[in-house]
Amino acid sequence: MLQSFFAGHFETALIQLKNEMNSYTHKENVWKLEGQIKNSGGTLCLHLLGNLNHFIGAVLGNSGYVRQREHEFADRNVPTGQLMKEIDELIYRVKTIISGLTDEQLNGPYPLNDGKMWKTTSDRLMQLLSHLNYHLGQINYHRRMIEQPVSLPADVEQLAQPNRSSEAVR
Repeated sequence: MLQSFFAGHFETALIQLKNEMNSYTHKENVWKLEGQIKNSGGTLCLHLLGNLNHFIGAVLGNSGYVRQREHEFADRNVPTGQLMKEIDELIYRVKTIISGLTDEQLNGPYPLNDGKMWKTTSDRLMQLLSHLNYHLGQINYHRRMIEQPVSLPADVEQLAQPNRSSEAVR
């Protein structure tokens, strides 16, 4: 029962991650940093992929994934198509692994003893789900801060240049 709760909520949040990444009007803005913003939407997406592939894929599912956390924050300009593919693969992996957990595994100790306060697997899954949703909010905020809201006709994918009202009036 709890397995389906977690699997469903992770799936919903990861689909929302895809929606957020696809909501950038100008795909280059996925990687843009401005002002006090220290992590781009792309960086946060890579971080979430690494985090969940490690803590669910490798630790709970023995996927063999080896996390390279420094790359999550250093890599840039990964094509959004590749991010979408990796999110899709992660959705399948997370749903499969969590759905396959026994009640004993879910209520038992989390297999990785890394000193965190979340001792049981269900506790750790709740923390990971909260972490995912926290960064989803940051990605949404990043996109709204970087891009001006626009409404494009159906046959236009992006504007030729950003709408700058001060420059438009001359």
